[in-house]
Amino acid sequence: MAEKHFIITGTSRGIGEQLAMMLLERGSHVHGISRGSSDVLCKYKNYSHLKFDLSNTMGAQHMLDGILKSINTNDTDMLCLINNAAMLEPLKSIEKCTQEEINKNLQISLIAPMVLTSCFIQQTESLQLRRKIINISSGSGTYPAPDMSVYCTAKAGLNMFTRCVGAEQNKRENPIEIIAVDPGMVDTELQRVARGKNETDFGMAPFFNAAHETGQLISTRDLGEHLLHRIDQKIEPGKIVTYAEV
Repeated sequence: MAEKHFIITGTSRGIGEQLAMMLLERGSHVHGISRGSSDVLCKYKNYSHLKFDLSNTMGAQHMLDGILKSINTNDTDMLCLINNAAMLEPLKSIEKCTQEEINKNLQISLIAPMVLTSCFIQQTESLQLRRKIINISSGSGTYPAPDMSVYCTAKAGLNMFTRCVGAEQNKRENPIEIIAVDPGMVDTELQRVARGKNETDFGMAPFFNAAHETGQLISTRDLGEHLLHRIDQKIEPGKIVTYAEV
């Protein structure tokens, strides 16, 4: 029986950990990439973990090359890259953000997904199997928010990148399925960080607290179910889809 392999960034917690667990329960192989490990995922025999800091974008291609070379593609009918890792901070007005903070956020949230996508396409282009890339986006990529300029810009860039690569792939004989998914507001560590900020420092803190208190947040399991559906579904390359869409 042919196997499915998923390469997921940011598997130590939140969306990445939940989705990885659900894929593992379906019998898929998951290759997790994050700085920290997950005690939950490490119990699965078909899970492999690579400790890597995605802010090291110059080393990302070599890292992904190693994972791809470890996969027996002769026994595989699907390869999928899920660019999930992202950095929320700095959460402050742009003039208060340091060069280091801006640089690190964009490296993890935008440049790393671009580099990994480039490498993934390049290394799998000759393979006659189903290939898919899912970029985890955010409503912040569409709606501007004060004190969130770096995060919003990274997600807007990820959306445009997805559209551009989709336009490139639409011209290919064996196009890769690349989409971005806007998950809505999910109850993750990023949300908890935003809620924990002082309103004086981060003007959007009351908005995040209100969303939590009024039950507007989606659970990681519900989002995981949605992402499983998006993985199975064939979608036109370059499309941005939302959790609210069927």
